[in-house]
This record gives sequence, structure tokens and C-alpha cells, in this order.
Amino acid sequence: MCTKDLQTKVIELKDLKAMADELQAEITAIEDELKAECVRQGTEELTAGIFKIRYKAVSSNRFDTKAFKTAYSDLYEQYTKQSTGYRFTVA
Repeated sequence: MCTKDLQTKVIELKDLKAMADELQAEITAIEDELKAECVRQGTEELTAGIFKIRYKAVSSNRFDTKAFKTAYSDLYEQYTKQSTGYRFTVA
């Protein structure tokens, strides 16, 4: 791909990302409105025609790696492994 083609692709990518950011902002705003309505009505579930809207607390248990590392640093190091990934950026 020549420099001009690369530049065109980068411009297209940046435009699409800007559109995605705008859409995400709209999505978040609508979700926040629906959540607020659940809270206002004091319910975890609303029915809107054929749709059910649920907004409720969900609990989960997660392993506290920071506390484990502090308490058992040798064991933590024994079971830690390095991984490699790729990062794509355009500046």
C-alpha cells in the first residue's frame, strides 16, 4: 500500500471511530434514561411492549490478586507467567 493509500485508510478509520464514539454516547444516554426510570419506579424490571428492561444488582466473587501477592509473594511469583500481546495505535 502506498503512502497516499495508507493516509486515506487512516482518515477513514478516524472518521469511523468518531462516528462510533458519537453512537456510544447516544447509547449510553438512552441506557441511563432507562436505568433512571427503573430507579424512579423502584423496580428491577419494567415491561415496554414486547421488551423487558432489567436493572438490578449482580454480585460476583473475584480473586484478589493484590492481597494474595502481598500475603504470599513467593507463591504468587511461582504461578505468574508472562504473556505477549499486540497493541495497535494510530497517532
